Amino acid sequence: MILFGSIVILFYLFAIGILIFGYQKVPEFKFNPELNEAPNTHFSIVIPFRNEAKNLAVLLNSIQKLSYPKNLYEIIFVNDESMDDSVAIILNELKNSEINYKIIDNNRKSASPKKDAITEAIKVSQYEWTLTTDADCKLPNNWLLVFNVFIQKKNPLMIVGPVRYFENNNIINQYQQLDNYSLQTTTIGSFGLHSPLLCNGANLAYKKEEFHLVSGFSKNNHIASGDDIFLLEKFKRRNPKRVLFIKSKDAIVITQPQDSWKGIINQRIRWASKTTKQDNFITKMLGLIVFLTNMLVILGLLFCFNYYLLIPYIIYLIVIKTSIDYLLLLQTSIFFKTKINIPYFLVNTLIYPIITVIVVLKSLKGNYIWKGRNYN
Repeated sequence: MILFGSIVILFYLFAIGILIFGYQKVPEFKFNPELNEAPNTHFSIVIPFRNEAKNLAVLLNSIQKLSYPKNLYEIIFVNDESMDDSVAIILNELKNSEINYKIIDNNRKSASPKKDAITEAIKVSQYEWTLTTDADCKLPNNWLLVFNVFIQKKNPLMIVGPVRYFENNNIINQYQQLDNYSLQTTTIGSFGLHSPLLCNGANLAYKKEEFHLVSGFSKNNHIASGDDIFLLEKFKRRNPKRVLFIKSKDAIVITQPQDSWKGIINQRIRWASKTTKQDNFITKMLGLIVFLTNMLVILGLLFCFNYYLLIPYIIYLIVIKTSIDYLLLLQTSIFFKTKINIPYFLVNTLIYPIITVIVVLKSLKGNYIWKGRNYN
């Protein structure tokens, strides 16, 4: 037990240390709308939605505040069989605006409603750049401006953007905030190591022409999730040097967290379903190391009840893990200009291993519920 635990924690320390190193290698993209080039990039913003009536007001308000010439972008809302007032809310909110938008219906062809929705939107899109987000998000005012400058300066084919959650002072929200810090640091760190592992479809841009050249979502649209990760893998294989992360505070998209532990677990199972189908060996190994480390914490605490001599070792293990975890989370919390709530962080050192193990075990069964639909 002690030997196995020591080996696992050393691998964990090495993996997290490398990601922190990679994070530091990605420079922050400085942006000043008054000093940078005039807007000239055309964007097609794609927003799939299903029963998002309670969230659309925030999204639509942020859309109307975008600081970008309205003749340079369009918004394509894709209705994925909504059964609430989502369509009526969009029409009512934007009826007197000058925003170029359309609402189309999703055409279900695969096991992945969201991939179908994005594909349908791209078919009718007018512009060279596709920019995806979600209906439960808030977009930053300079979102399109900073993407425009980044495109002009860096000449990318795909841009991965930062995402964070709306903040509330409760344990469910704080768990997701901390979990997201780790995901965002891992995402940015992997870009710094020139081996991108993750991205988020709530803030993802790519050239439409390149989307067609990599055959879109073909060969993975039998998997319900992964409209972001699988596309990232395809773009990487084709032209890895032109897949970039935009590390800019003006590009941060804010999204709604889940409001229950059940919702969190279903969401994580959905994420796990795409991760296990990735071809990326590094992603799978990192996932295995994280799982083994968290399993080690749970087993160690259980063994302490019968093997008292293990208590100092388990305390030592948890202190090491907690310290390196804090350094990992600190990177993105500084970038987001938020503070890590220490009491919640300490509580989550015990909650996180439990949730991780539950998600992995439930993933073996392969069933989850998302947006009112059952998936296998």
